[in-house]
Amino acid sequence: MPTSLFDSYRLGDITLANRIVMAPLTRNRAVEGLVPSPLAVTYYGQRASAGLIITEATQVSATAQGYQDTPGIFTEAQVAGWKKVTDAVHAKGGRIFVQLWHVGRVSHRSLQPGGAAPLAPSAIRAETKTYVNNGFADVDEPRALETDEIPGIVDDFRHAAANAIRAGFDGVEIHAANGYLIDQFLRDGANKRTDRYGGSIENRVRFLKEIMEAVTAEIGAARTGIRISPVTPANGLSDSDPAALFAHVLDVLEAIKPVYVHIIEGATGGPRDVVPGFDFEALHKRYSGTWMVNNGYDKALADDVVASGKADLVAFGKAFIANPDAVERLREGAAFNELDRDTLYGGGAKGYIDYPALAEAVA
Repeated sequence: MPTSLFDSYRLGDITLANRIVMAPLTRNRAVEGLVPSPLAVTYYGQRASAGLIITEATQVSATAQGYQDTPGIFTEAQVAGWKKVTDAVHAKGGRIFVQLWHVGRVSHRSLQPGGAAPLAPSAIRAETKTYVNNGFADVDEPRALETDEIPGIVDDFRHAAANAIRAGFDGVEIHAANGYLIDQFLRDGANKRTDRYGGSIENRVRFLKEIMEAVTAEIGAARTGIRISPVTPANGLSDSDPAALFAHVLDVLEAIKPVYVHIIEGATGGPRDVVPGFDFEALHKRYSGTWMVNNGYDKALADDVVASGKADLVAFGKAFIANPDAVERLREGAAFNELDRDTLYGGGAKGYIDYPALAEAVA
């Protein structure tokens, strides 16, 4: 029989109940001190039937924040807040990784320590907006990181990973996608450095490599995943040769052997064919570990890639926002709840933990 979306899967040292992953989803509901809200305990617990939950992007340091009310994992209060979340998910038999994040230039001075400029590989402002003061505003111009500052940011990721294990997470996902700091170092449109972190593809990939090496040394490769987005134009990023760039990224990852690569196919949350003919399968062939795909998947497409061996795991985003029981709905072929876009970013319980499960919807 062909492999099914609902078959269990061995990921490193843990077993996932199915091959359906809840993708990371920013919801802007952290409370004072950037601690996960008590509502987050309910929210993630409701969605524990996913084979794996990947949390919303979570800051590795105070300078890593780019959006209002997004959680961190660099203080003891934040670790304690996340422990309640992981306990709730594990109590329901679920598995959960935290996505570790530094936004780089996609930030606003009002969110940075002392009102300082955001950090970036080069002092080039992103053509994008951020969510701040309960609305969307243009990001601020960043300053270029000094070469001797970069090891400190690598260590922030390492320390955050250690905190994640203390908080009870099954592992971490390094956020190297969607135009944030690691992705900014990768792209020649955002990285104009002339030191060992800029210029050649090898130099631009160095920051990612050092973070992956530091985190896997701290918590083990079996508990470390990574997310990449080779062709997304998110947050104003561009690169002159993404195929060559990401071929090298996959070769670097093949040597480090993280437990999975999570790849966004196409434009994040947008068209899959944003770069017509881009060969995602060629990247997959460079990597022997778990391959997780994301972006625009419905059940038929997900069934096909898992059955054919083109992917091991499929991550769904919007489906899990409005459907705490997305796995059951996929299994039964049931309709999804309609997404309330007005409650995506910020707010309270409405549009967060009050979406009905299938049994309630039928009743």
